[in-house]
Amino acid sequence: MNRFDAKAFLASLFDAAVAAADPQVTIRDHLPPRPKGRTIVVGAGKGAAQMAAAFEKAWDGPLEGTVVTRYGYAAPCDRIEVIEAAHPVPDQAGLAAARRLMERVAGLSADDLVVALICGGGSALLPAPAGSLTLDDEIAVNRALLASGAPIAAMNAVRKHVSAIKGGRLAAAAYPARVVSLVVSDIPGDDPALVASGPTVPDATTREDALAIVETYSMKLPAAVMAHLASPAAEAPRPGDPRFSRNTVSVIASAALSLEAAAEAAKARGIAAVILSDSIEGEARDVGSVHAAIAREVVAKDRPFAKPVVMLSGGETTVTLRGKGRGGRNSEFLLSFALGVDGVAGVDALAADTDGIDGSEDNAGAFADGTSISRLRGAGVDAKAALAGNDAFTAFAATDDLFSPGPTGTNVNDFRAILIR
Repeated sequence: MNRFDAKAFLASLFDAAVAAADPQVTIRDHLPPRPKGRTIVVGAGKGAAQMAAAFEKAWDGPLEGTVVTRYGYAAPCDRIEVIEAAHPVPDQAGLAAARRLMERVAGLSADDLVVALICGGGSALLPAPAGSLTLDDEIAVNRALLASGAPIAAMNAVRKHVSAIKGGRLAAAAYPARVVSLVVSDIPGDDPALVASGPTVPDATTREDALAIVETYSMKLPAAVMAHLASPAAEAPRPGDPRFSRNTVSVIASAALSLEAAAEAAKARGIAAVILSDSIEGEARDVGSVHAAIAREVVAKDRPFAKPVVMLSGGETTVTLRGKGRGGRNSEFLLSFALGVDGVAGVDALAADTDGIDGSEDNAGAFADGTSISRLRGAGVDAKAALAGNDAFTAFAATDDLFSPGPTGTNVNDFRAILIR
């Protein structure tokens, strides 16, 4: 299998993983019963418009609603309004969208049904500053979180305590209507209360937890935000709140299911597949080094897996910003991995975000192999310096190794496939 074929093979596994999270299939299998009253659809996330289009197609009855997605991620819907807003840093359009969702669920009755279509990216797309906080305050929180290196669960615990819509507040506002949440999980462990900071799903974290996270990761937040977190007003609804008693939550797609689909696709091509984990967290560069060490062990000693084999993993790594380069966590993982397998023959890898966008650039991730570092050197790129400056996008662009499938319409987080021939 030559290098070009390896790229095509790895891309086909990515396609299989994404297809397993296709809302056209997953939503059809999780439709709730029709209500006596109205059906209101609300949603947020980078795949929310595709979820809305799929729900319209599958739903046998009247409906109305609004979902918000990232700029450029809209899909045509006939009855559901689609609003585009900024991600990963919130903007005024997201603020207006959050207000629109709250308006949609206001004044409903116990005979009405709210269907919440929730997926990754919803946290940034639904800015709704609590109390006297402003959009600038919420933007400052988001920037601090993105630069902190904190895991996604910790970031969302902070976000939901400075919000008027997250942490179950959207579902609480819909009471006494029944709320059915259909969730595409991008969270390691698939806790639906953490996806998009859980606008319709309460969890047990407290404002004290949020303050502890801020301290642990040395975040510098505005004084107004710190004052809010220190006040009882920051508390979110608790899981035992009676307003949630009739509600249901279903995780309809996840990294685990997508990795299993990719493994089956590899086996169909005659390549053994192993899933290392669907919930890996930690610094992207550190995770990349560990994956490289495992790959070297397989190459040299046929352990812990015999070659040929493709190793699959998922989850959500993090990046602590040290420089001003371009790139996302998957590209950074892969640059670290490439350094770890420099000169090792028979290793090819793809790391990509299943939503089609890695960080703030237009690529989902990149490809690498044992020749990547020498090819980068030939292109005038110092790989170690690029990694130190968080500039993995620029590095892989120099060798034409970026992976850019475009928006996929779903989001089950990181996808990593390492082929050892």
